[in-house]
Amino acid sequence: MILMTAAVIAGCSSRNTDFDATGTFEATEVTVSAEQNGRLLSFALSEGEEVSAGTALGLIDTVALSLQLEQARATRQVYAAQRPDTEKQIAATRSQLAKARTEQRRCEELVKDGAVPTKMLDDATSQVELLERQLDAQLSSLALSTNTLNNQMAATDVQVRLLQDQLNRCHIQSPITGTVLDKYAEEGEFVAVGKPLFKIADMSRMYLRAYITSQRLEQVKTGQTVTVFADYGDGLRKSYEGVVTWIASHSEFTPKTILTDDERADQVYAVKISVVNDGMIKIGMYGEVKF
Repeated sequence: MILMTAAVIAGCSSRNTDFDATGTFEATEVTVSAEQNGRLLSFALSEGEEVSAGTALGLIDTVALSLQLEQARATRQVYAAQRPDTEKQIAATRSQLAKARTEQRRCEELVKDGAVPTKMLDDATSQVELLERQLDAQLSSLALSTNTLNNQMAATDVQVRLLQDQLNRCHIQSPITGTVLDKYAEEGEFVAVGKPLFKIADMSRMYLRAYITSQRLEQVKTGQTVTVFADYGDGLRKSYEGVVTWIASHSEFTPKTILTDDERADQVYAVKISVVNDGMIKIGMYGEVKF
């Protein structure tokens, strides 16, 4: 009887906790991969290093791309030099047409006065019409040539921008400010597009992924301020203010490493609680939350 009473008391005390849910801390992690093929000319990066967003961390060989870029720019200059100077090329025809029109007007006056036969006016008019057709043909041909060269220059401009973008991708940068967790490549290695180079995490704001039972679900809402405890082991705990940022829309089986306030619960809902890190909280650390 004494043993049974002690067991009941122990069971009750085990459920008398100062937290409502438990979980582990995680951070926003980003794996940065190579965006170009080539040899890593430099990659000065160490695990545990703090880096800022946009910081240059390494360089993939750019020689081949640089040469292609120079070639594309030179090709554009060739196309630009071939564009015809329309006004210069039609200047002679315009001059001839102007003289022919002057001659046509002179013949019109002479025909009116009866000084010359009508045939001279007809010939002058025919000459004007011929030169006008020649001018139109020249303008059409020059416009077609100019448009073709402009299109070729535009295509080359696109190629230049594409190569410039590829060159920019040879420069390895950090997309976020954070701590380098893992480094997967070393200087001098050949890397291909998509090869992971390093993993970085924003440790300034941590997230406790905790699990709650359906009975507790109605007490929790996104945006709610809660108290989070970080467990440092040996009975050392520290409290933080947290904010519920996400609640799972479906239940899952209780993870083996998680405790709930209802020992019978086998279906729980995951929640994420944002906590401003003071530098003490680490990824994977055990935590508790009081709603």
